[in-house]
Amino acid sequence: MFLASGIYALFVSTNYWERFYTLVPSAVAIGTAIVPLWASLGHYMTRMAQQYYEYANYKEEHVQEQKKLPKGACHKYIIVFHSVFHIIFNLSFVFAQFPMRFVLHDKIIDNTSHILCNVKACGADIKGLIPGFNTTVLSSLPRSMLLIEVESVLMGFAFLSMIMFLVLCGPAFRPTEEIDLRSIGWGNIFQLPFKHHRDYRLRLLCPFFIYSGFEIVFVVSGFSLSYGVCALGLKKLWLIVVIYGLSASVFSSLSLFLLRLPRYVCLLGGAVVHGVLLIALMAFSPTPGGNKCGTVPPENSPDYMASILIIAALWGLGTALNKTGVGILVGILYAEEKERLDFVYTIYHWLQAVAIFVVYLWADMAMRIKLGVLLVTLLLASYCYIVMERRLVNKVPYRLPRIPRPKHKVKGYRYLEEENSDESDPDKSDQSDEDTEEEEETDTEDEEHVPGEEDLGGARGHDSPRVHRRLSWEEEKERKREEKGRMRRAVEGGREAEEEGRVG
Repeated sequence: MFLASGIYALFVSTNYWERFYTLVPSAVAIGTAIVPLWASLGHYMTRMAQQYYEYANYKEEHVQEQKKLPKGACHKYIIVFHSVFHIIFNLSFVFAQFPMRFVLHDKIIDNTSHILCNVKACGADIKGLIPGFNTTVLSSLPRSMLLIEVESVLMGFAFLSMIMFLVLCGPAFRPTEEIDLRSIGWGNIFQLPFKHHRDYRLRLLCPFFIYSGFEIVFVVSGFSLSYGVCALGLKKLWLIVVIYGLSASVFSSLSLFLLRLPRYVCLLGGAVVHGVLLIALMAFSPTPGGNKCGTVPPENSPDYMASILIIAALWGLGTALNKTGVGILVGILYAEEKERLDFVYTIYHWLQAVAIFVVYLWADMAMRIKLGVLLVTLLLASYCYIVMERRLVNKVPYRLPRIPRPKHKVKGYRYLEEENSDESDPDKSDQSDEDTEEEEETDTEDEEHVPGEEDLGGARGHDSPRVHRRLSWEEEKERKREEKGRMRRAVEGGREAEEEGRVG
């Protein structure tokens, strides 16, 4: 998170000197960092929810002994943490319009008919964004020093985020819980996210991941330009995006009802809202704000103001339910699989980034085709999600790829065991080698889990009622540590008995 926020600061700094050789490399860098940043944020919020549960229930025996948390114990904290995050994050759409409103607004040409004089149609009837749009939109350029001041404010927030990550964010894992991924091989690191597609829960959520990328870019580019700017003029763009951002922020709090309602209410409710809006947009074609060059806008053009702002607010409602619901659902399904959170959140945001890229590729397509693709993707995502919930109700087993054990013992003060690390026992070493060979043979096998009652609804996650035949790596490590502790106490007891005998 710290490194990715630094790359964001690098991207902002290139705007001080706008050249091809500064903007393009920084854009490549920020594109490289975007998926790791969001995957880390999703993972970190889920882990912080689990740690907050431990903090709030520190008197519990399983917390004091640092044992595995009970199934579903931290789910309500995951819901609260993700909801609060999206309430704050969606305000970024509001803050992003401040330069447009306070810096460029007075420089935009007032005559709407000049900007839209060659535009013949809007909304569902057009092909592309705004065909015939006049690209001369500013009456004069802002002062250079004013632009530098705006860039300096953005740089200040970028550095502030870096400092907050570095100072305020604690470790997501205890030293004894950390897994050194470098020791299991870079090939396994890059393969494991895709191997998790064997789990039908993640596989059936992929259409929702893709749709979340489609809809977020469509509303800030396709709808805002092809419907809002085309009908109301460029000076109303900031208002449309602000209404959308405020709506998404406020309605993200609705996901807190998952503390009492079944979890499917959030995702399917957002899907219903977006589905109705997509059908309505297919039939909505507002009149352009200016039909002839040099004429004043038609008197009925302000009539579209209320309709477009209501659609923006309702779209924000659907976005809040969908994005918050997906983040919460992924966190709940894999809450007890701490070592898998990185992989599943990587798949989530990687597919979202691919969908965002695809939206920019179809910019020149007809609007009704774009809306049709969005609607089909939404219907497919809803169907796959319902199938996933039905399989969990029917307790259909799901497969999880086995995470390979580290090939060598990690050396470092954070990983030293309680015993003297210099002690060696040939018998123990031989036994350890045999155990390692046996585990290497089973590293490539998948673990099969049967959904339990925790999977069947509400704010509950997965539960496995059957006892696993093989202990996990952490449990095996804990067992060996207890055996060594007992042996050490036995040796110390024998020495004390010998000393007492000598004294006697």
